[in-house]
Amino acid sequence: MRQVTRQTVRADAMAALTNAAIVMPQGVAFALVAGLPPEYGLFTAMITAIVAGFWGSSMVMVSGPTTAISALMFATLSPIAPPESQLYIVLALTLTIMIGMLQVAAGVARLGGLISFISHSVIVGFTAAAALLIACSQLGPALGVEVERGGSVIQRLLRIGEQIDHINPTACIIAFVTLFSIVLCQRLSRHLPAYLVALAVGAGAGHLLQAEENGIAMFSALSSVLPSFHVPAPTIGQIVELIPGAIAIAVVGLLEAISIGRAFATRREEKYDSNQEIVGQGLSNTFGGFLSCYAGSGSFTRSGLNAESGAQTPMSAIFAAAWLFLLLLLLAPLVVYIPVPAMAGIILYVAWRLIKISEIGHILQSSSETAILVATFLVGVIVDLEYAIVVGVVLSLVFFLYASSHPFVGVTAPMMVNGVQRLRNAEHNDLPQCPRISIRRIQGQIFFGSVDELERDFAKISQDRPSRNISVLILQGIQTVDLAGADFLNQHIRRTRRHGGQVFIVALYPSLITALERFGTMALLGEENLFHSKREAISHAIASVPNADCAGCLKRVFTECADKPGAACAERQTPAQA
Repeated sequence: MRQVTRQTVRADAMAALTNAAIVMPQGVAFALVAGLPPEYGLFTAMITAIVAGFWGSSMVMVSGPTTAISALMFATLSPIAPPESQLYIVLALTLTIMIGMLQVAAGVARLGGLISFISHSVIVGFTAAAALLIACSQLGPALGVEVERGGSVIQRLLRIGEQIDHINPTACIIAFVTLFSIVLCQRLSRHLPAYLVALAVGAGAGHLLQAEENGIAMFSALSSVLPSFHVPAPTIGQIVELIPGAIAIAVVGLLEAISIGRAFATRREEKYDSNQEIVGQGLSNTFGGFLSCYAGSGSFTRSGLNAESGAQTPMSAIFAAAWLFLLLLLLAPLVVYIPVPAMAGIILYVAWRLIKISEIGHILQSSSETAILVATFLVGVIVDLEYAIVVGVVLSLVFFLYASSHPFVGVTAPMMVNGVQRLRNAEHNDLPQCPRISIRRIQGQIFFGSVDELERDFAKISQDRPSRNISVLILQGIQTVDLAGADFLNQHIRRTRRHGGQVFIVALYPSLITALERFGTMALLGEENLFHSKREAISHAIASVPNADCAGCLKRVFTECADKPGAACAERQTPAQA
């Protein structure tokens, strides 16, 4: 509130007007995707935006109904109750409150960092599957045929195929004209209220083609333009049945909000607190569930438009809710003139926009991310969207744990770079190594999950060069170790000393040094063998090599070797080796 001035209020109010014009038809479309009456999408666009605007962290993100969450709501609730029925609405409000409470708990527990570990490929794969499901659900209305709801993408397509002989040409024309209008508006200018224009064109086409006389369904009048307070009263069994869906939607909503909020904060060089955002999203859904709203999250489309329109503070989201209410008062009576195929055309466009071709292409270049993307997508298309999220999240954590448990251990050696001696990977650069000193750089984490892999790598290095019994461990990038990791280092120190060698450790982070002291590694190593500088550690390692061993050495890989016996007759590195 300290950043709100007369100038920001003016800018936020203007940006909010554009936003309200966009979200009005969008809210209706998303509510239909979720299996709810149109007004619930509009209520969500108002209430969720206000609460998240007050309690969230982003300056320009606008919350409200989204396609991904709408599709998940439908996938969760449609097997339990008929869409748009009274039971369905009660369950939707209950599910929204459950989602909000889970998100608030996650924010209070400060799990914002943990949410970030879930791969972005989960959302990309899930939204692509959701896009196909949404498109299939709207093919019937767009073609003017009645088909049974529910089922997977393949089941829906088969049902459409069975009704191919009953396609209504008038419905097809209305849907196509509406879809063409929104595409044209988007190409002409992003600032045009494309959804509103497309709905107007679709309504006009319906009027010219006498839609009602040709058997085309029209929208029913909105029951209200203001949300009402209502406490849903589900049974215990229904609540238990909704728990898996609540967890999945809560995770998806937080992933959307955090990724959008962080992206805009980085672009605008603003502070962003993911835990505060989680609390804001949770409160918006908790309050929303009592005020005729279904689950919402950050909307990338509305947030991007908000930023492009010059919004400065979260007041823009609050103003957008006020503008939307005024537009509803003016335009709500006109809803009855909108043919259902017109809205189907808009939802088909929304579904197409969900598929991020460029992001999919980028992800396919990474093997691990490809597996997450494909698995999430296939489960969403063939089985269920709800399970797709679970599979994607589990795979994300599995790949993360796998990567964490496989740290990189590289043997390094000096190399001349622009006239300065630097440590580089000895194997990749074909560098000569000291016959007595092994310099090992560990990149990753030293903890119980990586100890087995580290032991295998160290054993292989020692087997390849058994004469190198002086070891320099470079742990500069490691922040801490656990008990198992410290035991591994202790065993390496004892084993090296049994063979007449010595271990020197290079560590920077105080947290790592504290952990080494706590687990007894420092007492075993000795304070004199811990260094903050690689150069200093290597100098002490060279000094610990007996002069008799150096006298017959012909490699002289370190600059300090010049001071060792036999340096005059030793073979230096050639320029090619350097």
